[in-house]
Amino acid sequence: MEATVKRMKINTAALVVAVAVAVLFVGGSRGLSLCNMNDEGIEACKPSVIEPNPVDPSAECCKAISGADLQCLCSYKNSPELPLFGIDPNLALSLPAKCNLTLPSNC
Repeated sequence: MEATVKRMKINTAALVVAVAVAVLFVGGSRGLSLCNMNDEGIEACKPSVIEPNPVDPSAECCKAISGADLQCLCSYKNSPELPLFGIDPNLALSLPAKCNLTLPSNC
């Protein structure tokens, strides 16, 4: 039974990595979009959501966050996908407040 559970976990992890690679591949040819943020907005915010030395969000990042679907961003709160891109979900969810925006109450 334990071996079956282990294989399922490995298969799930492999699937997540495959999906992430596919998203990067397709994103590279068409541009990445996440919760109404285009690749430029995501890139502007990356220094603020990557450990070990995140910086305060830039004006470009805050502009991107202000146009983002914040409810959609909340859906990534406990998601394993963001860390696959080197993004710390807690830092990502702290960006709206740092940009003087309010997250939805159910976030």
